[in-house]
Amino acid sequence: MSDGDLDALRAQRMAQLSGGAGNNAEKQQAQQEQMRAQEEMKHSILSQVLDQQARARLNTLKVSKPDKAQMFENMVIRMAQMGQVRGKLDDAQFVSILESVNAQMPQSKSTVKYDRRRAAIDSDDDEDYGC
Repeated sequence: MSDGDLDALRAQRMAQLSGGAGNNAEKQQAQQEQMRAQEEMKHSILSQVLDQQARARLNTLKVSKPDKAQMFENMVIRMAQMGQVRGKLDDAQFVSILESVNAQMPQSKSTVKYDRRRAAIDSDDDEDYGC
C-alpha cells in the first residue's frame, strides 16, 4: 500500500466515525426531546387532576421520597386516563391514594446491630494517671 492509499483509508474511516457521532448525537437529541414531551404531558395531566394543596403535598413527597412520588404520579395519571377521577383530587383523596401506594410498595425492615467489643473497651486495665 502506498501513502496515498493509507491516507484515503484514513479519510474514509474518519468520515465514518464523524458520521456515526453525528447520528448518535441526533438520536440522543431526539430521545431528550421525547423525554421533555412526556414530562410536559405528565405535568399537564397532574395539574388538571390535582388541586393546589395536593400539588404542594406531591412536591413535598418528591423531595423526601422520589420513588414513592413517581409511583403516585403514575397511578394518578393511569386513573385519569381511565376516567376514574372526577374533578380535582383534594388533599384527603391524595392521602387515601397515597395509602394505597404505600400498601403496594415493598416494605423494607431495617435493623440496627450493635457490636459491643467488650474486650477492646475494658476500662479495668486502664491506668488512672493523676487520680
